[in-house]
Amino acid sequence: MTETAPDPAFEAAYQAAQKSLSEGGIPIGSALARGGKVIASGHNERVQHGDPIAHGEMSALRAAGRQKTYRDTILYTTLAPCAMCTGTIIQFKIPRVVVGEAETFPGEFDLLRSRGVEVVVLDDPRCVDMMRTFQEEHPELWAEDIAEEQP
Repeated sequence: MTETAPDPAFEAAYQAAQKSLSEGGIPIGSALARGGKVIASGHNERVQHGDPIAHGEMSALRAAGRQKTYRDTILYTTLAPCAMCTGTIIQFKIPRVVVGEAETFPGEFDLLRSRGVEVVVLDDPRCVDMMRTFQEEHPELWAEDIAEEQP
């Protein structure tokens, strides 16, 4: 499923990705929303904090703190979720994930969908350009983030 116009919660995720990039980190941002309002946003902080699991989705969920339920939330992310973040989405039964792009990294859409998660891909050209440029300029850092062999 593809949508064309991102909403304010997606824009919060995009701005978080830009913040990470400006800090020398990996440009992936995420936001958690409920009822159309952003609860929290976060960005990939692996480089900034030396934390191997501080992906954008994890940072947004950490910033949201404890929630009684996630079943009424939407997680927005600028890039398709990896296996680790997919597991967290499934664990907390987040029903919908809105993704900026999956062209530069395919993520785990099949697993999400197999567990009943609705996945919406925006195909946002800003996200594609941001990640493609980052991957070209920092191939070692990108490989480290997704646990691939160093180029």
